[in-house]
Amino acid sequence: MILGRRAEHSDRPTVLLYGHYDVQPPDPLEAWISPPFEPTVRDGRIYARGAGDNKGQHFANLLALEAILTCNERLPCNVIVLLEGEEEVGSPHIASFVRDHAASLRADLAITSDGPVHENGQSCIVFGVRGVASFELRAHGANRDLHSGNWGGVAPNPLWTLVHLLSSMKNVDGEITIEGFYDGVTKPTVRERTALDRLPYDPEKIRRELGLARLDAPQERAIADRLAVWPTLTINGLHGGYGGPGGKTMLPHEAIAKCDIRLVGNQSCDGVLQKVRRHVQAHAPSVEFVPMGGMEPSKTPLDSPFALPLHDAIVEAQGEVPLLIPALGGTLPDYVFTQILGIPSFTIPYANPDEANHAPNENLELKRFFNGIRTGAALLHHLGKLATS
Repeated sequence: MILGRRAEHSDRPTVLLYGHYDVQPPDPLEAWISPPFEPTVRDGRIYARGAGDNKGQHFANLLALEAILTCNERLPCNVIVLLEGEEEVGSPHIASFVRDHAASLRADLAITSDGPVHENGQSCIVFGVRGVASFELRAHGANRDLHSGNWGGVAPNPLWTLVHLLSSMKNVDGEITIEGFYDGVTKPTVRERTALDRLPYDPEKIRRELGLARLDAPQERAIADRLAVWPTLTINGLHGGYGGPGGKTMLPHEAIAKCDIRLVGNQSCDGVLQKVRRHVQAHAPSVEFVPMGGMEPSKTPLDSPFALPLHDAIVEAQGEVPLLIPALGGTLPDYVFTQILGIPSFTIPYANPDEANHAPNENLELKRFFNGIRTGAALLHHLGKLATS
């Protein structure tokens, strides 16, 4: 962790600017037009690993600090900068760091600039993120692979064991049937419902672009609700037996399913994983359940007193009204601010929707980078107008 602090006002808010300096691996290298760690500008964009996720965006906020100090010699509010080096591997140490250094991280709010703006190009303020809990299911059969003709119907097939277990966890209507799974899932508030209904998602466009004949069940659920309101259960991979060319009449001796759950509201990693463990014990006690860790969800109310100055700052800097997004579908270590420090946290992305983060030719539009600097400066100035007790 890298931590910096500049405090000049006893009666102004303190904002914590979070970012991460680690990046995803650049593979496959042959898909890059220019070397991933040699930043290259072409066609109005800067191409490099980390340009969008999130070094370029965080750097825009640092340049905003530099610009203000160059002009005024003082910042309009107090600022803490926290840079992490493990975000891309799940932030395994940030919670303990934040607990151990809570006094040095004492702030009124946190801001992260990461991820893309809305897919329609509109700026946004994100008030929360879904959490994630990962686990493996491991089924075992005989002590070796077997001939399917000689042993099929005699020795249990661990792949069938997992198929039956997984089918008991989610039905064809899209309902997750693990007992108590939806505990902690809350209905959107009136403000959240209004914000969700205003988000310009086009289900048919999404379906066409992804080459889908249909969206996942339940069909009537709105896209915004799918990404912000509801938890999910995803089978990331199902492994076992023969997967090579042609056929092989064998009966596998083991099978593994890798899964993740996206968490919302007041759900917790430990609580949900315990429910999964009990479900496995009840339906397939021979299957080994292996929790793989996760990250808690995070949520800031839309009626936070900081929401309006952040909104006004974006309008001043960019000339457009931002969308208000109650929660992202993905996951960030936002919970360390809302749950451990007990402060509101906001994500204000600067990157273009096609930034290709985690992919070859990651990029950041230069106009959005400069807009990010202006926005970062405006955010600090509008926060500096607020008085603290």
